Amino acid sequence: MGETESLPVWSVLLLPVLLGLATWGALAFDTALTSRARGGPAGLRVAVAAPVRESARLLVGQRRRTVAADRVLWRIGGGILPVAALLAAAVVPLGERPVADLSVGVVWFNSMEVLAWAAVWMVGWGANSALSLIGGYRFVAQGLAYELPHMFAIITAALGAESLRITAIVDAQRDLWFVVLMPAAFVVYLLSAAAMAFWGPFDAPVARDVAGGAAAELSGVDRLMFAGGRWLLFVVAAAMAVPLFLGGGAGPVLPAWAWVAVKTGGVLAVLIWLRRRLPTLRMDRYMEFAWVVLIPLTIAQALVVALIVLQRGGA
Repeated sequence: MGETESLPVWSVLLLPVLLGLATWGALAFDTALTSRARGGPAGLRVAVAAPVRESARLLVGQRRRTVAADRVLWRIGGGILPVAALLAAAVVPLGERPVADLSVGVVWFNSMEVLAWAAVWMVGWGANSALSLIGGYRFVAQGLAYELPHMFAIITAALGAESLRITAIVDAQRDLWFVVLMPAAFVVYLLSAAAMAFWGPFDAPVARDVAGGAAAELSGVDRLMFAGGRWLLFVVAAAMAVPLFLGGGAGPVLPAWAWVAVKTGGVLAVLIWLRRRLPTLRMDRYMEFAWVVLIPLTIAQALVVALIVLQRGGA
């Protein structure tokens, strides 16, 4: 197999469409849960139409400007977020193969996540606003806490397959899914994926206690790009859990692409549902938990998997 094997050109064009539909579905599900929690209408039609209405409202909204803002940095940061999510999705298998089957797919995926991390900081810095700057630095602090456990989690999956290629990781799970072999890495991956998209209990960088955090000064299409990128990143991170830990498109009866969709939908549903059950974590407590608990836990998990791989090689 060559260094890179790719799907046809049409699949490259189809990727943003599929990712957009998945994001729309996640938004609709989140809207339905929010509406029900508030005692409002939670009908399917209301939930499905809500993302469209909000997008249209932001598209026609006026773009607010702050005094002495670095507009180039500000706008580039907001634009990079959805682009980084799309590039990260390029190595996620849509069925049996991804758009780009890179030999270093795990490294590529993590690099795009780091790019998104930089984009959020650029948005917070470029606005020349105290509230945005605080939100940006909060995300940097959160990123320092989640990135190491996140890297150890995905490296553990690569270690179990003895490859950095995503399709090789999927192939290594034909007999046993990695979620069974490495449950700690799976849980840590989901936690860090939510933190990466500042989702649920990890929403301090955009929390209301600092009037919107990094996105405080964004409005109109700028806010739409930022919010859309955040959701895209969330969906892509959930989708990557499928090839890393849940066997990719493996499953009975249904084709591979259908199983990928079902498993991704299940991961998204769990993460969105948990958002309603967990309060926002204080940054200092999460950082302490990450450094004291999550990092040692993922290192121990990686050592266990390494011993299993060595034993398997010796046999």
